[in-house]
Amino acid sequence: MGGLRLLMANAHFRALFTSRTVSYTGEAISLVALMLFVADSTGQAIAVSVLLLVGDFVPALLGPITGAISDRFDLKRVMIVCEVVQGAALLMIALSMPPLPLLLLLVAARAAAGQVFMPASRAAVPGLVRGRDLEAANSSIGFGTNGAEAVGPLLAAALFPFLGIQGVLFGAAAAYGFSALILLRVRSLPPVREEHESTSLLTEAKEGLGYIWSVSPVRVIALGFCVVVAFNGIDDVALVLLAKDTFGAGDSAVGLLLGAVGIGLVVGYALLARYGMRGSMLFLLILGFGVSSLGNLLTGLAWAVAAAFALQAVRGIGIAAMDVATNTLLQRMVPARMLGRVFGNLYGAVGVAAGLSYVAGGLLLDATSAPATLMIAGAGGLVATVAVALTLPRALRRGGVSADGNGTGDEDGTTGGDGSGDGEARGADPAVPESRPRGSGEE
Repeated sequence: MGGLRLLMANAHFRALFTSRTVSYTGEAISLVALMLFVADSTGQAIAVSVLLLVGDFVPALLGPITGAISDRFDLKRVMIVCEVVQGAALLMIALSMPPLPLLLLLVAARAAAGQVFMPASRAAVPGLVRGRDLEAANSSIGFGTNGAEAVGPLLAAALFPFLGIQGVLFGAAAAYGFSALILLRVRSLPPVREEHESTSLLTEAKEGLGYIWSVSPVRVIALGFCVVVAFNGIDDVALVLLAKDTFGAGDSAVGLLLGAVGIGLVVGYALLARYGMRGSMLFLLILGFGVSSLGNLLTGLAWAVAAAFALQAVRGIGIAAMDVATNTLLQRMVPARMLGRVFGNLYGAVGVAAGLSYVAGGLLLDATSAPATLMIAGAGGLVATVAVALTLPRALRRGGVSADGNGTGDEDGTTGGDGSGDGEARGADPAVPESRPRGSGEE
């Protein structure tokens, strides 16, 4: 069913969707407030950069641990605790408005909790919706979270004159608390563990890393995603220089170009949530990789701001496609007991790839120009896309998995007699034991 119908019919999924949207709105609002506070209190651009590094790049290094936490405990409880921790950290910042060292510690605590929340919330989806509705579910969540990230800064700007930075931080902390309350309406999603299984958190984290590398379809998807991001992650910096140096435009043009991908993302998720993907998830994944990379390559050849804006908006639709396809394929292929670790490792690695892209891309920008950098980035992403297109279908066939991520005998996208989504790998790898699902997946 479409995303709207799914939200109306499934109360448990609706609660997860609402929680994630509220949570990401609070995150977007708090980021703007924290950046302004650091800039005003220190007067140093490097301090703002360190803030972003602590809040984004450093938590990505914890991917193996954060995913293991998701697989070890009830997902509902994990998500609620994460929201409470994030809200408490922001509340402490709002109450004390601390000096930079303490502020960075609190931001790191909030970011670490958010890094745990991310794989847990993605791993929860197959336990709440039917397998054939995973595309619509992932698209709906993507629409809500990306819409929240787009609206959050605007909402913060509207609130600053009335509440000030401190008041806005209080509001963001309240958003996390409200999100935790909403999650109480989600059904319990207990961990899936084998009999007599009792291992340490570090052992389970290591097992998660080994699983990604040993299961070829998962390995190809993860490597392809990370390489595409490593090439194309520099686009934000390159677009600023493209507008100012190449086109000779002003700050408004910069804002326009930077907002284009966000507009495309929201449109892409809305289209996928409304109409679903009638083709295969494999096709959607490769299309997303290709469009997101080709968009940067062609932007490097753009002759005006309007052309670059249109290309970046289309590129945003491609990013939405690759995100929905990646989530859906993994939720269908990976056993429920490993799903949190796979998501934690994948998106942790994606964060590291983005950080490397900033560094290498910055050096490339200094050595060449914005158009050249965008063309090189797009070309590298296209090479990675071709590599995935050549290797992933073969890997799926060897694992007995269809182009939608289902077992080859499961044509309608369901995962059992009751049609529940369980995220099991039906034949994805003979060495991986099957496991029972989290939740029943009933609507």
